[in-house]
Amino acid sequence: MATRRALLAGILGAATLTATAACGSVDTVGEVDFARPLLVPPLAQSTVDPDGTRVFDLVAQKGSRDFGTGDQMSTWGYNGDYLGPTLRARKGERVRVNVVNMVGENTSVHWHGMHLPARMDGGPHQEVRPGATWSPTWTVDQPAATLWYHPHPHGATEEHVTRGLAGMFIVDDKDNDVRLPETYGVDDVPVIVQDRSFGGDGQFDVRDRGDTLLVNGTLAPYFDVTTDKVRLRLLNASTARVYDFGLSDDRSFAMVGSDGGLLEQPFATKRIRLSPGERAEIVVAFRPGETTVLRSFSPDLGANLFADVFGGGRDQFDVLELRTATRLAPSPDVPARLATIDRLDPAGAARHRTFRLSGTDINGDEMDLNRIDQVVTVDTTEVWEVSNQDGQIHSFHVHDVQFQVWSVDGREPDASLRGWKDTIFVKPNTTARIVLRFADHTDPGRTRG
Repeated sequence: MATRRALLAGILGAATLTATAACGSVDTVGEVDFARPLLVPPLAQSTVDPDGTRVFDLVAQKGSRDFGTGDQMSTWGYNGDYLGPTLRARKGERVRVNVVNMVGENTSVHWHGMHLPARMDGGPHQEVRPGATWSPTWTVDQPAATLWYHPHPHGATEEHVTRGLAGMFIVDDKDNDVRLPETYGVDDVPVIVQDRSFGGDGQFDVRDRGDTLLVNGTLAPYFDVTTDKVRLRLLNASTARVYDFGLSDDRSFAMVGSDGGLLEQPFATKRIRLSPGERAEIVVAFRPGETTVLRSFSPDLGANLFADVFGGGRDQFDVLELRTATRLAPSPDVPARLATIDRLDPAGAARHRTFRLSGTDINGDEMDLNRIDQVVTVDTTEVWEVSNQDGQIHSFHVHDVQFQVWSVDGREPDASLRGWKDTIFVKPNTTARIVLRFADHTDPGRTRG
């Protein structure tokens, strides 16, 4: 029977968010001078081959930028000095991305949230050498969703992302006739949130959590709202910080999508918590002439006092000011029904597995690229129990497949977790049960690039 190999270095990964950030809490509420217009990453240019393949080119390169601190910071970016363009493709479309490495050391690109063969995934086994080109090719086969891409070299992922290598990947689905705000950069806006520590030597201080936020690479940004509803595609692209997003005037908004695409129906909420790698699509309604601020409130980390204080549980930030015009053009109303999600049945699971997270170990084992810990079978469903067994803060990410959260500590998950997910925040001393279906792709062996 065909099998696909689930490498802890490839199919699944766990981010350990340790409590070693700067001493004390960070609070920028009311202190940010929103003086710079929000940079919106450009849509990546592409060409179409005679066989219909859409081709993108990404060059990982060195650069520099003054973010507004007066210091010229050394940066990395894709096709520019920091971050990268937004890639956009349709479900059913075949794509190829030519990744050129010009940063002077091995790096890689992982397509976070994408359903694709292991050899195209860009995991830790698939580093691209300096000066080399890697050209993964696959057919986009998943619903409309907000995904992202970032480096994944073992032991250097945090450093490479901190320097600036990251970008958004939007999947469209022409068969989904749901109308939502969709004009890119106008009423459909990427919001890539990262925390940074600005070193005095022109280098970012690579540590767990920074004390300054960048949004799309913009320090202290504002966005001019010109429509009565705006869809914000929120991405936590920080490496070790949890955010609890809401609006400064405590208004409700509609959450319409999670990691893997649209929810079955929208729900009104005032807060969305995102751990590193998680995404959420929200639609905010506006009135002419008003101003509000996207804010990260102190997140409930469920940790002990030490981890709460030193793990960012008491931090809060003003993120992005939203300024509305005196006249607002209409945008589509949020439909009552968004998508149909076929529920996976844990009763039909071929196997149950347990993953215990502690420190940087999974099930007591450190990461080893030369060891395969789990093997799953194609066209089967499994139930995984993911347990956080220490006082630290962990998020858990699965490559290739989107999963459904069945329960958290035996209870039904809240509404924000009822769609397709590829990343989940697991609080200390908490167990999440997720259901996964492995389909389409098998890995015949090594996945080195």
